[in-house]
Amino acid sequence: MCLSTLVMSVDCMCGEACCSFFPTCSLLVITAMDMEAMINTVKGWQENPVKFARSHGVSLSPEAELSDSEEGIHFLIVEGFLIYNYKPLLDVYDKCFYISIPYEECKRRRSTRTYTVPDPPGLFDGHVWPMYLKHRKEMESNSDRIEYLDGMSSKEDMYNQVYETIQNALLNNL
Repeated sequence: MCLSTLVMSVDCMCGEACCSFFPTCSLLVITAMDMEAMINTVKGWQENPVKFARSHGVSLSPEAELSDSEEGIHFLIVEGFLIYNYKPLLDVYDKCFYISIPYEECKRRRSTRTYTVPDPPGLFDGHVWPMYLKHRKEMESNSDRIEYLDGMSSKEDMYNQVYETIQNALLNNL
């Protein structure tokens, strides 16, 4: 399961489609490879989630249109495969989740994908997996706040784990 599938499941927790806003909760998902641009985007969202949504063409519910950014609960989900390798971004996350799968399963899943330009023979073992290990080691040394999800678990189990963590965090902050 890719993180995008998990993101869509968490989005359903809020009861609306991706990038939707409703009376007491808002959710926005961003992805990027330009880490400086991503940190600027996150900081812009943190300053005023409602204004940020409007400026990015996200439709707001009538209640959210009238609300102050200080009201309600706002979610920003940042997804990507290197988002825990950039220290300035790590400092702004409230919760960190990482889906992990073993080598054999990762290789099997990649082999079932269809790319416009097919992987050349040996790419997975010669580049993809070694780079994954390199970046994962770097990520693990950057932060001890990451909650690891077993990618071999069902989508429902991973969703429930994330949902419970978010729900507990919200309850502890009320």
